[in-house]
Amino acid sequence: MNEFALIQKYFKKLTYDNPSALNLNDDVFFDKRNNVVVSSDTYVEGVHFLNFRKPDLVIKKIVRSSISDLYCKGVKPKFIFIGASGNNISFSKKNLDLIYESLKQEQKKYKFKLSGGDTTKSNKTIFTITSLGYSKKIVQRNKCKNNDDIYVTGNLGDSYLGLLLLRKKLFLKSNKQRKYFIGKYYMPDLPIKISSKLIKFANSSIDISDGLFGDLSKLINTSKLYFRLDIEKIPISSKLKTFLIKTNEKKINFISKGDDYQILFTSSKSSRRYIKSLFKRMNQKVTLIGNLTNEIKSNQIFCNKNLVKHRYNEGYSHNF
Repeated sequence: MNEFALIQKYFKKLTYDNPSALNLNDDVFFDKRNNVVVSSDTYVEGVHFLNFRKPDLVIKKIVRSSISDLYCKGVKPKFIFIGASGNNISFSKKNLDLIYESLKQEQKKYKFKLSGGDTTKSNKTIFTITSLGYSKKIVQRNKCKNNDDIYVTGNLGDSYLGLLLLRKKLFLKSNKQRKYFIGKYYMPDLPIKISSKLIKFANSSIDISDGLFGDLSKLINTSKLYFRLDIEKIPISSKLKTFLIKTNEKKINFISKGDDYQILFTSSKSSRRYIKSLFKRMNQKVTLIGNLTNEIKSNQIFCNKNLVKHRYNEGYSHNF
């Protein structure tokens, strides 16, 4: 049973139809009466990050991936709470100093405040981060409309190449290139500029954590729609493009693996001009990569106008 089936079968009933829980089918809890938005994420060593040899970078990665849940809903995080489990090695004085400095930098960059948490002793390093913000409205999942355009911010794929380098599945001669891709893995660029504007044009949104196709399927979810995507339109960095040309690797293998933390959203075609103008003014990259429709009965991915046979639409999922 995967994590989503587990939630629907065992835990959804326990919400007793509390509307703030959003059917346990979104990234956040939204208390509309009090304008409170909350998300919670757990990160386990060996699953969500390879190891804890670079605690300063791991902390930045998990903090950014946590607050990304709020940003993609159109909400600015105000407070975070951290539950930390580890031992005298993971929480040595040297590591704690590095963690402190990283958290201080992230607080300054994203304007949130560390406001509580818990610490326990454990053989494995584990963090649980709860993020909290305030908003009168949010952009939910499952609110897509027929014929919506599909957009993504920033670039995809750099983070996955960074992960392959860390796993020693690939090797790059250039230290500068290695540093770039590994940096994107640990420190994703969150598109925070446009977050507060999402409510004006986005019908539905999600951050890309588990992979483009998988997260898009979660975004559509109960909407009874299917996506058409053009691989050629999916944005990648010039550095990744150069790598793909040199190695003859397939683009689809890199843009569908997750850890990008860009915002994936849908919007009505009537908003195209507004979106283009707004993102240009804010100097934020956004790309129209496809559309949603009820005219087909399965998701379609095209490359050079040819339908691609693929197994890339599932995304990452925890299975029990």
